[in-house]
This record gives sequence, structure tokens and C-alpha cells, in this order.
Amino acid sequence: MRTETLRVAVEALRANTLKAFLTGLGVMIGSACIVLVVTVALSGERYILDQIEGVGANIVYAKYVREGPLLASGLADEISMGDLEAVRELPGVAEIAGTRGISTMVVRAGVERPVELVGVTQGFQRVRNLALLRGRMLDPDDFALQSKNCIITQELAALMFPGESAVGREIRFGELPFTVVGVFQERVSTFGQSEIKRESALIPYPVLRYFGDFNFIRTLYAQAARPDLVQTVTRRTQEVLEGRHRPGAVYQVENLTSLLAAASNIANALTVVLLTIAFIALVISGIGIMNIMLVTVTQRTREIGIRKAIGAPQREILWQFLLEAVMISAAGALAGIVIAVSIPLLIQPFLPGNLRVPISWVSVVVAFAVTCFTGVLFGYLPANRAARLQPTESLRYE
Repeated sequence: MRTETLRVAVEALRANTLKAFLTGLGVMIGSACIVLVVTVALSGERYILDQIEGVGANIVYAKYVREGPLLASGLADEISMGDLEAVRELPGVAEIAGTRGISTMVVRAGVERPVELVGVTQGFQRVRNLALLRGRMLDPDDFALQSKNCIITQELAALMFPGESAVGREIRFGELPFTVVGVFQERVSTFGQSEIKRESALIPYPVLRYFGDFNFIRTLYAQAARPDLVQTVTRRTQEVLEGRHRPGAVYQVENLTSLLAAASNIANALTVVLLTIAFIALVISGIGIMNIMLVTVTQRTREIGIRKAIGAPQREILWQFLLEAVMISAAGALAGIVIAVSIPLLIQPFLPGNLRVPISWVSVVVAFAVTCFTGVLFGYLPANRAARLQPTESLRYE
């Protein structure tokens, strides 16, 4: 009997194909929205995470804040190499680095141009995850021998040696000549918000002594061994700096996890709003299903009466109309899911190489389940109405 009910439901939908399609259109849009919203949210979070990892994974950074509220600034409060080594000994710290930048001049075609000269310690490359374009990075011998070698940004290389390779060439910062051993760029641009500007050069930190009496570090970097240790390393770094200096000295110790948390909160809020819109679309489409099914019940009153007159029980009539509602919902859900999954796959070749659009198969299952539930929920009233029709009244209906 159930097979016969299914066959009748399918034939009824085939006889009203256009009506069924238009009814399922809203369902299709709603289910596609659910999958696409989750996909966009995951893509956004993944992109933000990639950007943060491009700056440097699991980074904690610290600076001395000169405007201390309780005492005047002094050299004793600056971050020193001793502080660097003390932070290195903290549990959970995988790498440590320090930097100090100074402004100097280079001469190009008889014209002086300002550049940022940054002294870095050995761990800087690993912490900041710089991308080497040509040549090599500064190696341990450069630091041990205090060699006048440098690596420069690709913007500075293009300015000083247009159309030529900068590696192996000499460049003067102030009065001192340096040999360019490599050209690099940041994996993710910090737009000048870090110590690296568009036209910058990195040199071994000990070599800064040729430019003045620089015995302290402007920025201290600590890299946590694992993401779950970032907050612990941040707190302990703060404690080390405050414990090694005068009471009241203020140090800004932060990490990039807060940026990810803020971005995730924004993404979650946007996802909730868009999912709400998607569910509203499903509710509207469900109301459409209910309206269409109510009209269908009215139009097929004589058919229902004939089926009841020849012995069809009430539950079979109920199942028939419920099946019709569910099949409309399921067909719309499948079409919407196919569209939603196809869009990321089609646009992937046009996206930057490092950007991937993940598809959440959980959202696919949820979209299908919720859509089918919508069909059952809004299809029950018309189905129940059809099942309760009296055969004698149905046969008299014109």
C-alpha cells in the first residue's frame, strides 16, 4: 500500500510539474543559502588565520611604553638582551628575537633617500617567517663575526638596482658600506605597521653599534611552541619584564590571537545574521508549500473522495500529501545544495593561489535535514485536512 501511495504522490507531482518547481524554488534558495553562508564564514576565518600566520605563527610581542604613569622613562626600563635571554628560558617558548630600527639615508643617483635600517637577532627570520626572493638570509656567521651584510626589501632593491640583481652588490647606509646578501618580502604585508617598511634593510643586531650607542631592543618577539601556549607565554613574558625592571614601568605585551578572536566574533555575528535570513527564506518557502498544498487539496477533493470510497484509509491519504510536500522540499534542497557546492568549485581557479574555499559537509547535511523538516512541518496541515475529508462530501464537490 505504501508503494502505491508513493506512486500516486509522484504521479500527482508530475501532473503539476510547473507548480511543484515554483514551490520548490524558495526551498532551493534557502538550502543553498545555508551551505553558502557556512562556506563563506569558514573561508573568511581560514583567510584571516592565514594572514596572521603569514606575519608569524604563535607570536607574542613586547614593547616598552615610555609614558609610564608612575615614573619618568629611563634607559634602565628599556628591554635589554638580558630580558631576551630571560624570556627564552620560559616554558613553552620555541624561539626568541629582538629588533631595533633606526632611520638612515642611502644615496641613489646622487640623491639621498630615507630608509629604515633594522638590527635583528638570529631568531627573527624564524619568528617573522619572511619570504626570501633571492640570495640568502643572514646566517649565524654574520652575527658571530658582526659582518656588514644585509638583506633588503624588494622595493629597496628595485629602487637601488633597477633591472639588476641586488645580491652581491654594495649599498651604503650613511657612511658605511654593506653587502647585499639577499632580497626578501613579508609573506603578508603589514603596511608599515611593523619594523619593516617598504624600503628597509635588515642587518645583524650587533652591527648597530656602528651607528650609535644602541644597547636596548625596541621590540621583543617570543614564539610559542603551540597555539594553546600563546596566552601563557604572553602572561609570563609580561611577568618577566615587570619583574626585571623598576616597579611602575609599563610594557605592552600582546599577541595576534586577539585579532583572530575579534575576526572570529565578527564572522560569527555575520554568520548568525545570514543564517537567520536563510531560515526566514525557508520559512517563507514552507508557507508557500503549505499554501500550494492547501490549494491542491481543494482542487483534488473529488480524487480524494474516490480514493476513500474504494477503500483508501485515512493514514494513506495523509502519507500521500506528506510525501508530496517532502519530495518538493527534498528536490529543492538537493538542487540548492548542488548549486551551493558548485559555486566554490567554479570560482576556485580565479582566486589567489593561497586562498582555499572549504566546503562544510556538515552544513550540507544540516541544510538537507532542515529543508526536509520544513516540508514535513508545513505539509502536515494540508495533508491532515485532506485525510479528514468525508467521502460523501468529497464526491459531491465540483
